Amino acid sequence: MAHILIADDDEIVAELACNILMDEGHACGWVSDGEQARKLLEWRRPDLLLLDQDMPGVHGSRLLRELRNSELYYDLPIIMFTALTGKADEDQARYHGAQDYVRKPFEPERLASAVADVLAARADRPKHLELQEVLRRNAGWETGDRAEGRRSLA
Repeated sequence: MAHILIADDDEIVAELACNILMDEGHACGWVSDGEQARKLLEWRRPDLLLLDQDMPGVHGSRLLRELRNSELYYDLPIIMFTALTGKADEDQARYHGAQDYVRKPFEPERLASAVADVLAARADRPKHLELQEVLRRNAGWETGDRAEGRRSLA
């Protein structure tokens, strides 16, 4: 079970997506704009963010770029979830770090499979990266992979 946050200004779409994901066994919640998503991310980090690209206030594309440039959220799995259908919109989202792109209106199977694929890729992440993330977030420790240190210890 994953904790999924949906940021979408269309309440009906967000609720439908949430119900689909809960039927898949995930915990799900939603907010209606990018600023609310930012505030909720400070309080609790989800396993995945489903992010509408075109929202009032903080635009989803802007929030995506901010998260990718953030020390805490650079690796948060993000799927863009949008009614924008242009290939350039998708290319831009992927360039800025979205793991997938789901167009609205969407098929429930497409949403469920995109989420499953992104979560599966996340599960393959090396454990030392997860530990570094926990240390950085909880204790404010500076961590990293130091090849020179390994060589000098060998």
